[in-house]
Amino acid sequence: MKAIKILSLLFLTLITVSSCNDADLNVDNPDGNYSEGGLLDVKNTSINYVVGNPGPYSASIRVYQGAVKTTSIRVSKTFYTSKTVTDTDGVESKVVVKSNTIDDFKTITVTGDQNSLVNYSFTFEELAADLIADGSPLSTNDGDYLVGDYWQLDYYVMTSNGERINYQSTKATVSTRFAGTYTVLQGDYWRIGEYYANYFNPTVVIESIDASIYKHNGISAWDDNTFYFTVDSDTGKITILETNLDGTATLLNDNPIITCDNFAMTTAPCTGSNIAIKNDVTGEDQLILTVGYFTSGSGPREFYEKLQKIVD
Repeated sequence: MKAIKILSLLFLTLITVSSCNDADLNVDNPDGNYSEGGLLDVKNTSINYVVGNPGPYSASIRVYQGAVKTTSIRVSKTFYTSKTVTDTDGVESKVVVKSNTIDDFKTITVTGDQNSLVNYSFTFEELAADLIADGSPLSTNDGDYLVGDYWQLDYYVMTSNGERINYQSTKATVSTRFAGTYTVLQGDYWRIGEYYANYFNPTVVIESIDASIYKHNGISAWDDNTFYFTVDSDTGKITILETNLDGTATLLNDNPIITCDNFAMTTAPCTGSNIAIKNDVTGEDQLILTVGYFTSGSGPREFYEKLQKIVD
C-alpha cells in the first residue's frame, strides 16, 4: 500500500511538472510555440498615429525559432472607421465601417536559425494607399480622419510547415500629438495654502477626445476626477475648459474647477504654466498644468503638475 502511495505521488508530480512548463505554452498561436518555433511575439500591439506626424512609425516582433523555422512574415492592412446611420424611426446609431484588405502591405524577411528581433516601419502615405472604405478611397489628408479610426496590421508567418496567421496583430490608431501616458516629474498640491508633498500618482493618462480636445484622467491622488483642455498648435498654450463635453460645469471633488484664467491662484504658479512643450527628437513631450477647485466653506485646493510623455 505504501508503495502504491509513493507511485501515485510520483505520477501526480510528473503531471504537475509537465503542465507547468510555460516555455512550451503559446496563447497567441496554437500552431507555434517557444520551443518548436513558428511563434511571433509582437512587441507593438498598439501604436498611436499622431495627426500631423506622417511618420515613419516602427514596430518590433520577436521571432522564436525551433524545429519549425520562420523564413518571412507577411503583413496585411485593413482600415476601420465608423459612421452615423439613421433608421426608419429616426434613431441614430454608429456602425463600424471596414475597408478592403491589402494582403501584401509589407514583407519582412527573417534570417538565421536563432531567436531574433525584427523591425519594420510604415508611413501615413503607405497606410492610406490602395484602401477603400464606404465606397471611397481613403483620404490622403490625415486631418480628415476621426480620432479612434485605426489600421489593423495582421501578421502571417511563413514557416517550413507553410503559412498561417499569428494571433497577435498591431493596431495603429488615429490620435493627436499629446495623447498618451505621462510620468509625473513634479506634482504639487496646496490645501488652503498648506503644501502637501508626494500627493500624486506616478503616471497620468491623457486621452484624445477629438482633433483639439484632450481629457486629463485623475487629479493628484483622486483617480475619479477628470477635466478637459485644449492645446494651441502654434504657441503650445494649454486652455483648461470649465465645462464638460455635455456643457455642464466641470467639478473636481464635487466643487467648481478653478484655472489661471478664472481665478487668482494663491499658491500654485500660473507664470510658466499651462503650456505644452514638444520634443521632436525623442517624442517625450511635456505638459505643465495649474488647476484646482474652490470649496465655498474653506477656500481653494490648487495643483501644479509637470508631466513627461512615456515613449515606448
